[in-house]
Amino acid sequence: MIIVTGATGTLNGATVDYLLKRIPPQQIGVSVRDPARARDLADRGVRVRQGNYDNPSALRHSFADAEQVLLVSSSDLSADVVAQHRRAIDAAVDAGAQRILYTSAHGTGFGTPYPPLAIHAATEQHLAASGVAWTALRNGFYGNPAQLLGAWQETDVIAMPADGPFSWIDRRDAAEAAAAILTADDPFDGPIDLTLPEPVTLADFATTASELSGRQIDRAIVDDETWVADEMASGAPEAVARFTLSMFQATRSGHFAHSDPTLSRLLGRKPRSITDQLKDLNLR
Repeated sequence: MIIVTGATGTLNGATVDYLLKRIPPQQIGVSVRDPARARDLADRGVRVRQGNYDNPSALRHSFADAEQVLLVSSSDLSADVVAQHRRAIDAAVDAGAQRILYTSAHGTGFGTPYPPLAIHAATEQHLAASGVAWTALRNGFYGNPAQLLGAWQETDVIAMPADGPFSWIDRRDAAEAAAAILTADDPFDGPIDLTLPEPVTLADFATTASELSGRQIDRAIVDDETWVADEMASGAPEAVARFTLSMFQATRSGHFAHSDPTLSRLLGRKPRSITDQLKDLNLR
């Protein structure tokens, strides 16, 4: 039995879809906040139980009979996320899981410019101390490229703070890799970097966008404080703007410059490139 949390979300929802292509639905369970939102999975034969990271008792029930548990990192910005992760890990241990997997992030560690990496590092520490086998899926950045690039389709300019090399992977590839690891014959122990074969920069995005759109898309570097002020003028809270800025600061310090072939090996092909990902946008 493999139990997946966050299965009504985009990432682990896709992971469950890939698992269903590999193993019978009777071997898959999901732990979700609202079981009604997982009705389609129940209809496909997946075990659906209610659970959330603030209720250890419900978690233990939802994790029952699990050989492996895949924990998605919490997105609750108002919560003590590390405490939530610890409760989830402890519940999986109490339920008898033999392996716990966690959606971490590439570059995880303490003392970095990007705050989420310390949260992942603290979670990985708790995993290592749990007494059971564990795997940290250290995914590269992922999401809709439009959120990364700003209003370039209107302005023909990617106007962002200075950046450095990083991996921007396709969320579908991260989900497929997770399913491959969960169903692999040989275990993957400890942290696993899941990145593009080579890192990219926003200048690479500008070049690719130019090729795909048939227009000249430039990369303009905006001073950090000017960019924060512009974001606030557009309605973003200062804390949100500075949080996003910290990601750019971490990339330009070379923190995400390392790449790893593991994602390619798990997929049996090259991961979707930034060209592939930009093609999915409605370019105009």
